[in-house]
Amino acid sequence: MNKKIMLRLMSALALCIAVAGYANAAAPATTKPCRLPDFPQEVQCGQIQRPLNPAQPQGKQIDIHYVVVPSQDRNKLPDAVFLLAGGPGQSAISVSNWGTALMARLNRRRDLVFVDQRGTGRSAPLECPMLEKADEVLTPEQKVNMTNDCMRQLQTLPYGELQYFSTSIAVQDLEAVRLQQGYGRINLVGASYGTRAGLEYLRQYPQAVRRVVFDGVVPPSMRLASSDAQKALDALFKDCVKEETCNISYPDLANRWKKLLASQPQKISLPHPRMGTTMKLEMTKDGLLGMVHKTLYSPNSLAALPYALTQAEQGNYAPLITMSGATTLPGPGGISYGMHFSVWCGEAFAQSATLPANDDFEKLMADMYTRTCKNWPRAEIPAAFFTIPVAASPALLLSGGLDPVTPIRHGEEVAKALGSNARHVQIENTGHGLLAQGCVRDVVHRFLNAKEDSEAVKVDTACVRQIPRALAWQAPVPPSANKAGKEARP
Repeated sequence: MNKKIMLRLMSALALCIAVAGYANAAAPATTKPCRLPDFPQEVQCGQIQRPLNPAQPQGKQIDIHYVVVPSQDRNKLPDAVFLLAGGPGQSAISVSNWGTALMARLNRRRDLVFVDQRGTGRSAPLECPMLEKADEVLTPEQKVNMTNDCMRQLQTLPYGELQYFSTSIAVQDLEAVRLQQGYGRINLVGASYGTRAGLEYLRQYPQAVRRVVFDGVVPPSMRLASSDAQKALDALFKDCVKEETCNISYPDLANRWKKLLASQPQKISLPHPRMGTTMKLEMTKDGLLGMVHKTLYSPNSLAALPYALTQAEQGNYAPLITMSGATTLPGPGGISYGMHFSVWCGEAFAQSATLPANDDFEKLMADMYTRTCKNWPRAEIPAAFFTIPVAASPALLLSGGLDPVTPIRHGEEVAKALGSNARHVQIENTGHGLLAQGCVRDVVHRFLNAKEDSEAVKVDTACVRQIPRALAWQAPVPPSANKAGKEARP
């Protein structure tokens, strides 16, 4: 009797296995092979339909697109790495080549996943071509007018209800991708605004997170991207006084900057940095502030800023315009401004209608967003969005001391809120973004690769060294210009 029962059980089990195998074979694939620019290998492209308005799951739908760079290892690990783009407004798929290069070692045994957040790239894009592809220097007034025109055009799209493009809704799309791909707990690597998206995902889906890496931390409380710009510029002026060569070449730079600001507006004419044609424009105080703000992100451009300001003082604005990228066409990391304002107008104005203005940079940014967001449809932001829960999983935070947008104090604020599972790595003389600095990517690899959470929290960061500030750049002096007939000291 026992033998017969055993045979029946074995037959039933075999049938179940056969049926399960048939079902898996017949199930539709969630991704398909595809090619991306600059990728030598084939990757997997996927998409999932999501409700535009989460409160109406059967209502209007949008397609969320994503790319999986699969691990080729036979012993692939199940915890994929999701890379969250910055901005807000960057396409994760467009920067996936850069992300894959940074995470190459992790990709050996883990899938890398790049999801175009709603409003970017291939996922119901909210683009403003007039702003994004402008080949001239735009005044703040022109930018606001173009933004208003773009808003009206975007509202005519089938998915033009701009209030449904918030961070809180977008991370629900991210969770839908995780479920569609069948991943268990995942790792998040967020850069700049991607850290805010990562924090919101961590708040809504803590059980789905294995570990997080936040590079250039944007806390939910952050209002403007310019609150530390003046501090970064003042630090440059102080360091220039301390550095002998800089002080000799660019004396009294802080006061000369004030005079340069006060001398605006000025009508200027110069060769277009990209096209070579003559470009005429009126340089205003706000336009000058905007250009300088863009040069503060990188220590390299920051090192060239004393030279550019000195040239501007002499009437030559070409170096500053070129460094600011004001006439550069968008690359893979370009911003979809419709999505940018849909996110920022809702989140920055959710708690107060009045933005502080402590200095010229903040006043410029506050004025621009106030005018732009006046009529822009705003999402309903849940009150919990502005909270940071204690992290149940390890978190690695990265901050640069010269960062004018996401300074060290932001990383400290978030690390404190996340609790004992958070590690905060700082490099004083680096700017916005540390993932490509020195051995930081090795630290990230060890952090995500550690088998136990206790090992990850104690990851060895000794290889991360403090580095000196980049020396102030100076134009080379030809030998003929030196009275002694020798090359001048750089």
